[in-house]
Amino acid sequence: MVTVTNLHKRFGSQKVLNGLNLETHLPGIIAVLGPNGSGKTTLIKSLLGMVIPQKGEIAVNGKEIRRQSDYRKEIDYLPQIANFPGNLTVKELIGMIKDLRGKPARDKELIAFFGIESFLDKKLSKLSGGTRQKVNIVLCFMFDSPLIILDEPTSGLDPASLIKLRELLQKEKAAGKTIIITSHIMNFVEETADRILFLLEGVIYFNGSITELKTQTGQDDLEHAIAQILT
Repeated sequence: MVTVTNLHKRFGSQKVLNGLNLETHLPGIIAVLGPNGSGKTTLIKSLLGMVIPQKGEIAVNGKEIRRQSDYRKEIDYLPQIANFPGNLTVKELIGMIKDLRGKPARDKELIAFFGIESFLDKKLSKLSGGTRQKVNIVLCFMFDSPLIILDEPTSGLDPASLIKLRELLQKEKAAGKTIIITSHIMNFVEETADRILFLLEGVIYFNGSITELKTQTGQDDLEHAIAQILT
């Protein structure tokens, strides 16, 4: 699905990605972890074509992405902070995004799943942070793309909505999709991820299952295993 080869990115004198290599061929949920400044956001933005690396290649579905954008039609992306136009209603925003993407959408199914029917006619500026995040999730998942990238998807969600999100992720994985997640919530990662990709200073320090990480570090829980890598 995604192949990254010898990826380098520098901002001024700061190396952010330093020869990063990655392959994601099988469906499943991959958690990209690491401290602030480790290169997580730069990697995601490089996959989306929002950041242009100085060196290296990125291929999606076997096709190199440099200087072409059609591949993005097969990616659904959830940003960490969604800057919605506050003067639009939820219904108007969903309609606008559907028109822009021009693909079949399953918005009604997801609106019912997350229980936001009563908010459809409300202005986005009037919504709570948790409701805005549920709208963000509906916008991300409604086009049924094979590759999904989620940047801190749990932000602002209450426990009931977190359960819904985990259920949705497992359903999407069962449908054969590849899902890339960044998150600082380790119990959410442990409950959802099939594979951990741990970045530090633009280099992959670990790439494998949670069980393998615990065995390698000699720790019984994910938080302590991650802390062991950092020390």
